[in-house]
Amino acid sequence: MHRVVALVRPVQSTFELGCAAEVFGTARPGTERRYEFSVCTETPGMVPTSAGYGISVSRGLSALTSADTVLIPGWQPVEQPLSPRVRRALLRAHARGTRLVTICSGAFALARTGLLNGRSATTHWAAAGRLQEEFPRVLVEPDVLYVDHGDVATSAGAGAGIDLCLHLVRKDHGAAYAALVARYLVTPPHRDGGQTQYAPPPPPSDALDGLLAWVSERLGTPLSVTDMAAYLGLSPRTLARRFTDQLGTSPGAWLLARRITEARTLLEETDLPIASIATRVGLTSPVNLRRRFHTHVGTTPGAYRRAFRIPESLTRRERGRPSS
Repeated sequence: MHRVVALVRPVQSTFELGCAAEVFGTARPGTERRYEFSVCTETPGMVPTSAGYGISVSRGLSALTSADTVLIPGWQPVEQPLSPRVRRALLRAHARGTRLVTICSGAFALARTGLLNGRSATTHWAAAGRLQEEFPRVLVEPDVLYVDHGDVATSAGAGAGIDLCLHLVRKDHGAAYAALVARYLVTPPHRDGGQTQYAPPPPPSDALDGLLAWVSERLGTPLSVTDMAAYLGLSPRTLARRFTDQLGTSPGAWLLARRITEARTLLEETDLPIASIATRVGLTSPVNLRRRFHTHVGTTPGAYRRAFRIPESLTRRERGRPSS
């Protein structure tokens, strides 16, 4: 039986730990149990959690010596260093061939072992920039749901921990068994796309002397970089320099991202056909919208709408209108 040991610490996130326990530690009727799941901590005893209650953990770091997989279900606060004992225990486990897996902010703990240097990894989209800044030798991929190198694996935000755990089950025991586990969890055995579809669109900005607001009001028109430059009375080259200095991107890239952001809003809040949305945001055709949308968001407009469409009744209530 494959032994999975979760390494917890104060203050432990209950959801990340629960994701691992549900996939690897829950016995289900009529389903062969193929994992043995346990929990350990550096100092055995009562471990406080983010939910306000404590969990009693009786096993110490010696539990890692018999693990086939060590799982770090979050690491808060992310700036908390690894103690020398924990770092040694993780490195020794890895050297023995144990698989090291993290959920969400657990990537920060794994990065501190040095095992992610020169390798791709991910974490929650809101913390990806910090992970990259603190560990420049790690190749942070902020959009993917998980990254698996075989010996080490990292996942994005907490929900993506389920995606990674099911991926590992599929890898260990095949697609049919993973699908059975997913069925009990009432979750898809595999999700398309990455984190970008879940991250909120960037907030509007009044930079560049009102140009961004002017463009946002005219997305359905065939705007060009030359048109944008003319609005400010600049050359396209000068406009490009100002965009780079103030926004860290090019005018063309910003314009496309703004069109995609507006398309996301229309997909969430309206029943407009894809063709109409493509016209409204200036992407001219459904084919172009689908191609650009998939490149930026990691999924199709149709799949995005099914996942994030706001029901009309809720939209009415939020706007203070009767639902009739």
